[in-house]
This record gives sequence, C-alpha cells and structure tokens, in this order.
Amino acid sequence: MATHSVTTENNENVWGGGNEPFAASYGKLMMWFFLLSDALTFTGFLTAYGLIRFRFSDTWPVPESVFTHFPYLEGDHPLLYVALMTFILIMSSVTMVLAVNAGHQKNKDKVALWLFLTIVGGLIFLGSQAWEWYHFIMGEHGSVKVENTVYYIADDKGNRISLAELVHGKEHNAHGEHHEKFTAEQVRTGFLANKEARLMDPGKVGKIYSRSESESMIKKAEVVQGANMKQNEYGNTLFANFFFFITGFHGFHVFSGVVLNIVIFANVLLGTYERRGHYEMVEKVGLYWHFVDLVWVFVFTFFYLV
Repeated sequence: MATHSVTTENNENVWGGGNEPFAASYGKLMMWFFLLSDALTFTGFLTAYGLIRFRFSDTWPVPESVFTHFPYLEGDHPLLYVALMTFILIMSSVTMVLAVNAGHQKNKDKVALWLFLTIVGGLIFLGSQAWEWYHFIMGEHGSVKVENTVYYIADDKGNRISLAELVHGKEHNAHGEHHEKFTAEQVRTGFLANKEARLMDPGKVGKIYSRSESESMIKKAEVVQGANMKQNEYGNTLFANFFFFITGFHGFHVFSGVVLNIVIFANVLLGTYERRGHYEMVEKVGLYWHFVDLVWVFVFTFFYLV
C-alpha cells in the first residue's frame, strides 16, 4: 500500500498539469483543435490536386507560363507577382508575432500598431488575389479546343502566338488586351494565312504538331478565351477548377482572419484587454493567422512551383 501511494504521488507530481495541461487555456486548446481539422482539409485538397495534376500531365498548364502578369509592367514576369503576394503575407505573420509579443508586455499602443499593419498586409493580399483572379478569368493569349482538348497556337519554336496577333497580324500588339473576342472562323482564317503557326500541347513537354497535322486539327477547332469552371484557355479545365477552389478557400480564410483582426484591433483601442489584464485574444487570433500564412506556403509550393 505504501509503495502504491508513493508511486501515485510521484506520477501526479510528474504530470503536474492539473486542470490546464501545458498551461494552455480552454480557448487556446479549441483553436488548436480547429487548426488541426483545417490542416487535414487543406491536406486533402492539395493531395487531390497532386493526383489529378500527374494524371493529366500532358494537358496540365505550366503555372510559370500562366501567371506572368505584374501591375504596370509590360512583358511576361513568371510568378513574380505571386512571389510578392507570398512575401507580403509572410511579413504580416511577422507583424502578428510582434503584436502578440507587445500583448505579453501589455503595451497597448504597440499591439494596436502591429495589428493595424497585419490588417493592411491581409487586405493587400486579398486585393492582389482579386487582381490575379481577374487576369486569369479574362485570359491572355487565347487557345483553341479540338474534341475537348485545348491546344496553344505557337510557331515552330514553341513561342506562343495570341489570337489577336493571329487575326490582326504581327504588327498588332496584343499584350494586355483581354476584351476582344474572336470567332472560330476568324481564327481558322488567320491560322491558315500564317505559315509559321502550329498547334502545341499545353503540358510541360509541350509537343508541337506538324503544319499538316495542325491544319487538319484547326478545321474542327473551337475558340477558348479566358478561364472558368467550364473551359480554360491555359489547358485542362480541372486546373481552373482547382485554382478557383483552393485559392478561393484559402482567400476566404484570409478574409476571415482580417475580419477577426479588425474586431480585435477595435477591442484593443477600446481598452477591453487592458481591463481584462491580459491580451490572450490577440494570441489566439495570431495562431489562426500564422496557420493561414503557413497554408499559403504549401499552396504556393504545390500549385505554383511544382
């Protein structure tokens, strides 16, 4: 009995958690439970993306040839704007860390400052994502579809030829013009008149078809301009579906985080947490914000870089 009592007492001392194991409050534990379940959800999305991407590798667009725009800069800048968006979001995590640290020191002014900068970073990211969606939806070069398969129009060296250039000629500067729509007959006429034009697969290999094969295929082609849930000028339609769903779902998380940060920011200004004697709410929202930033790193890697 004595031995049993000593063992029990020692175990209790070793555990030492009491009602709050690891000194974590109920709110923090619930936030961690939520983040764990959300991590599993994003894992499922990215796993599905990976499986489909390699299943249709021949028709899967190369992201660096799709996301080439940068505001107020002419020409193609592959993934440069996406990299800037990623940097801004990561820096917002830094400002959130500083806000949490200021909260531990009970420095109201610094908490407000760093939270405000975190909100600004989140809003810039959301605006950038909306800009990226706009250009993705409107399209750039345009493509043709033959029997539900999308093909690029290019020269014999693999350089893309836009539909505007094909219809209006090389002297027409089509870069940045996303609103002009072309008919299949216009594209066919321009294609047959341009002896350099070929059809090319959108995948990483990018097979270029011979002139005779291309002329035979173009006769049955339909025009595809822009991207949506039913068609995608960049290649396989599933690429657009995954793009809208995964980046949209993450964007909703960022939007939710911005709203939460605005509420916390207002409470900080009103002195709510000063009266409570602690800034734990800042830390709990900070956990969510760091998770959102970390997920974007995985989305950026899997979706844009692979």
